[in-house]
Amino acid sequence: MKVQKVLVAGAGQMGAGIVQVAVVAGLQATMIDVADEFVAKGMAGIEKQLGRAVDKGRLSGDERDAALGRITTGLDVSAGADADLFIEAAPESLVVKRGLLENAAAALRPEAIIATNTSSLSVTTLAGFVARPERFVGIHFFNPVPAMALVEVVRGAATADDTVAAARGFCEAVGKTPITVKDSPGFVVNRILFPMINGAAQALAEGVASAADIDTGLKLGANFPMGPLALADLVGLDTTKAILETLERDLGDAGYRPCPLLGELVAAGKLGRKSGEGFFTY
Repeated sequence: MKVQKVLVAGAGQMGAGIVQVAVVAGLQATMIDVADEFVAKGMAGIEKQLGRAVDKGRLSGDERDAALGRITTGLDVSAGADADLFIEAAPESLVVKRGLLENAAAALRPEAIIATNTSSLSVTTLAGFVARPERFVGIHFFNPVPAMALVEVVRGAATADDTVAAARGFCEAVGKTPITVKDSPGFVVNRILFPMINGAAQALAEGVASAADIDTGLKLGANFPMGPLALADLVGLDTTKAILETLERDLGDAGYRPCPLLGELVAAGKLGRKSGEGFFTY
């Protein structure tokens, strides 16, 4: 199946980013969320990002306007029931995702692909909420979606080969590079990345070096474009903590346990960029 119409549930940073790359690539996209204010905020973010692209010469004004014209919005899955592909980009809550997936499975055409953008939950478990789980797949974009080239296409236990092929084709159509991975806690990137972030937080807690020096060390010593602590602030320290807790639980390995400093910052409401303070102040 060639994807031409996409329905994205979630107008936050991830969902809006997926919609943005889809419409810039010429696809039709419907973005939904639970309230008009969230949809409006998501649209404002897309308009701002496309405006910047025009200012930088990456898009013409006509291309921006055409891309925005390919977006429709709504408050439930019925707004995009003719989509070829549904992607949920909701918070990492099994209860929330279950409701969205069950509604999508009931509303969309039987041949439509249903996908999750989860970064930590089991794709096989989520597939259990969908009729015909062979059409279910993980399509894990990275944040920020417009800038990050990688997408993990996650094969659940029942995911069909043609579903994986269609998901990879969609990723390539929106300018991303897909890798195919099996359903496993943290998939590939987060399973490797978040323990490193946790180690950087532990080094900070032990006073090994300042946050700025830890990040400088990894940027210049390992050629990382961004230091691990700044990256955690970008992801959100609450999300970082939740991913580590999921890895610890699902892999049965205490080595993934979140550093106490991470828990203290989250408890204090210091969540990173979105709250104005985390490991760094913004």
